[in-house]
This record gives sequence, structure tokens and C-alpha cells, in this order.
Amino acid sequence: MKWVDVGIFVVNRHMEITLWNHFMARHSEISEDEVIGKNMFACFPDLPENWLQKKIQSVFLLKNFAFTSWEQRPYLFRFPHNRPITGGCDFMYQNCTFLPVKDESNEVEAVCITLMDVTDVAFSQTLLKEALESLGESNNRDGLTGIYNRRYLDKHIAIEFDRAKRYGEPFSFILFDLDHFKQVNDNYGHLGGDEVLRSISQRVGGMLRTTDIIGRYGGEEFAIMLPSTSLEDARILAERVRLATEETPVFFQNREIKVSISMGVSEFRPDLPNHEQLIDEADQALYASKQGGRNRVSCHTLK
Repeated sequence: MKWVDVGIFVVNRHMEITLWNHFMARHSEISEDEVIGKNMFACFPDLPENWLQKKIQSVFLLKNFAFTSWEQRPYLFRFPHNRPITGGCDFMYQNCTFLPVKDESNEVEAVCITLMDVTDVAFSQTLLKEALESLGESNNRDGLTGIYNRRYLDKHIAIEFDRAKRYGEPFSFILFDLDHFKQVNDNYGHLGGDEVLRSISQRVGGMLRTTDIIGRYGGEEFAIMLPSTSLEDARILAERVRLATEETPVFFQNREIKVSISMGVSEFRPDLPNHEQLIDEADQALYASKQGGRNRVSCHTLK
């Protein structure tokens, strides 16, 4: 038992160590002779004493085993691990079991604690989780511009609409598209058009707050969600975005591409039946901007 590649130690009711195997001695760099008969918490003051006391006492009380995984508590002892650079953790990840040691009368006289090094497993699972999260995030992003896609926007505008309705907070929505984008593609090719879409989306995204959401709504059309923002504040932001777009050309293959945008702004109202109506009102305002000569901001207002 002393030479298996699993940590094994035993404590009595007084939390005194009565067994300490080779794994524990090797990783703690404290020999069996140094700890036998001594209080575990006196030997290892870094242990989570309150939590560990309760865990061990429950085994004495219930006469049944207990278990904790690295996902609940990454480690019990601060042992070094075998991934000094790429492990992504400070100490060895550990799974622990707490087993009752019973006497002839079936009374628990001690608790045997086993400790398994699961650093490699934890590291692999962490990488897998990150990969899945990255995949999930990529499914929400537009492949060309890197900003959010239509599916993400549709989902989150419903969430923001419900939140505004529940708490009575302002919420504004902007639709905008690039003026005469077909001419951009005709004059500079689709690569030039793609560069314009990328540049405008990143430029506008850089002008927003972290709580705001910008996404590509389709083709050359974009949407911006502005939580906790009134119609007037949204109009001011939209005008800044429009002006910055007009004044700052996009560079493609050492050529300047002058771009302008038309924008429509709508605001949540308690009487709106659903978020689709909020989108429709922004679309109506966008149409008004186009009809009015493009390169302008229009707000939806009740007649």
C-alpha cells in the first residue's frame, strides 16, 4: 500500500495522522516519521481546515464514504504537478475519497483518505471545455467581420426587450446599412467590398460601450443594441457613427474607398407587443433615411 501511485493517509478522531504512504511523503517532502501521531492541521496549516473537518466528521457520523472531485475543489494539498509550464494550474489537481475504517464492533475508528493525481485528466477536460466554448462562440460570430451574427442578435434582442419591459429601463435599437454598396463591389471587386464590411464593423464596434452589442444583420446591413439608452442618446451615438464613417475612408490596395451609411433608430416602449415591432420601427426609420437622400440618421417617432 505504501508504494502505489495514489496518496493514502489515515487520521483518527483527533485528526492525528496514523498512516502516511510513500506518495504523500514524496509529494509533500515530509516523511512518515515526521507526521505520524501529529495533528494533520498542525503539520499542514495550508489545508482548508473548516471544510476538511466537516468532511471527515461526516464520515465518522454517517459511517459512509464521501468523495470530492477536482471540479468541486481543485486540490486538497498544495502538491507540485507534472505540468510546470503548460498545466494552467498552480498545484496538482486531486480527486479525494474519504473511507471509514471500522473496528470489530462496526464503529468508525479512523478515516482513510485517498488522493489521486488527476492533473492530466483535468488539463485535458479544461482544454476540451475551452474548445467547445470557442466553437459555441464561433457559431455566434459572422465569418467575415467577426462581429455577432443574425442568430445571436435575434436571440439577445428578445432578452433585452424582456428585461426592459420587466424593469422599465430604456432600450434602443439601431439598424444601418452601407449606401450604394453595390457600387463598391462593382468598382473595387468583392475583396474590396469585404474589406469595407470588415473595416466599418470594427470601426463602429470600437465606438460602443462594452454593454452594447453590434452584429451583422445580413449583407451590408448591421444592427446595434443599446441597453439602458434613450432614443435621444441613441440618436447622438448614431450621428457620431455616421459622421466618423463619412469622414474616414477605407483603404484597400492603396486606394481610398469613401463610404457613407444610413441609419434608423427605434426605442423600446411599454406598449410595444414584442421585439419584432421594435426591429420593424428601426427598419421604417432606416427606410426614411434612404428616402431622404441617404447618409443620415432617422428616428422612429409616434405620429
